[in-house]
This record gives sequence, structure tokens and C-alpha cells, in this order.
Amino acid sequence: MNIILFQPAEVELPLALRDPRATHILEVLRRRPGDSFDAGLINGPRGKATLVAVHNDTLTLSFAWGEPPPPLPPVHLLIGLPRPQTARDVLRDATSIGVASLLFVRSDRGEPSYADSSLWGKGEWRDYVIHGAAQAFCTLLPEVIYGLTLSEGLTRLPVGSQRIALDNYGAPRHLNRWLVPTTGSVVLAIGPERGWSDDERVAFRAAGFDFAHLGSRVLRTETACVAALTLIRAKQDPP
Repeated sequence: MNIILFQPAEVELPLALRDPRATHILEVLRRRPGDSFDAGLINGPRGKATLVAVHNDTLTLSFAWGEPPPPLPPVHLLIGLPRPQTARDVLRDATSIGVASLLFVRSDRGEPSYADSSLWGKGEWRDYVIHGAAQAFCTLLPEVIYGLTLSEGLTRLPVGSQRIALDNYGAPRHLNRWLVPTTGSVVLAIGPERGWSDDERVAFRAAGFDFAHLGSRVLRTETACVAALTLIRAKQDPP
């Protein structure tokens, strides 16, 4: 963790020693009473926390907050619902790179049972988003939506955005050649392990998507997400 994140309601309470954040503070950061560390309010400001005291089963912390954070990059990821472990990687890594929203949709070639995973049913997905934000020294969490059909998901996209669907079959050019520098919204659609169906390609075209590829090599879904998002962020925020 490059920053330790807290819910607003947590900052008024002692932190339980069994909480992984307490372990990180004491054993990884090696903080002792009087020491400070980087902390943030989820969807709020960053600041400093001070370890006031260590008790038998809790830590007492105090907080001093700074300015509100800048907004998330205007990148929206639409992805065919993948297997749970892949979804965990995407949630964490896409949040680290920087996206405004992650929309996981049911797709023609996806496995329907993936939607029944405890990742979604028990809300475990949020832990991976928080982990990704902490890695990036960020307090803002992207919006996460899951379980819609593709047609339902297409209605949730920002108006006026650049829209690109990755597809190894029939895409006319590489994503890096398709993109132009922009500060506007970009929607990136990445298929499940078996890719998009012909009907889904028709739906994307009707919704204003262009098609691009990442080269001749076939990538895992989570690898394609990282590669494509990195290219998009480089166009939005050049060195």
C-alpha cells in the first residue's frame, strides 16, 4: 500500500489490530506512537495519519487532511464478464492505471456462471478496487457496474466519447494509430476470453464504436486491458 485508505466513518474509531491495515502500519511501515504515514479518505482528500497509541487490540490514530484530489481520468472500460480471477486482476490494475468506470457485461461467448461468483455476490470486488487505488496513491474509486447485458451497458456510456472495441478479427489498425491525443472521454471495450460475437460487433458499430487491435499476438484479457489502458492514458496525459 502506497497510501492507507479509510472510509469516512472509520476515522472516528480505533483501528482493530486484526485489520490488515494495522498490520501494515506496525509491521511493514514500522510506525511507532508519534510516527505519521500517508492516509486518505475513500473518495475524499489525502493527508497524514499519526499513530497516537497502540493498545491490546486496537490502534488510536489521528488525521490531518489536505486538498480534494483531482478527478479520475475520463476513461471508461467495458469488458465482457471474464472468469473471476481475471476480473480481480482487471479491477485492481485498471484502477491503478486510472479509469472513471468499469462496466462488466454479460456477453454471447462468456460463461454465464461467472456472474454467480462471490466476487460479485458478496461485494468482494470492492476490495480489489481499493487495493488498486492504494497502489496508485489515489483516494478516488471508479464506478463499478456488473451483470448488465451488452445492450443495457451500451446505454450507460458517456455521450460524445471516443469509442473503441478491441478485436483481433477484422480490426483495420493498431490502437496506437487509431487514438489521437484527447482530454475527452474514451470508452474501451474488451471482450471475454472467447472474444466478441458477430452480433455484438454489429451492436458496437451501431453504438458508434470503431475497431482496433493490439498487434498480431493474442493476449489474455487482463493483459490486453493493461496494454490498451496504458496507450490511452499516454495519449491523454503525454510526458
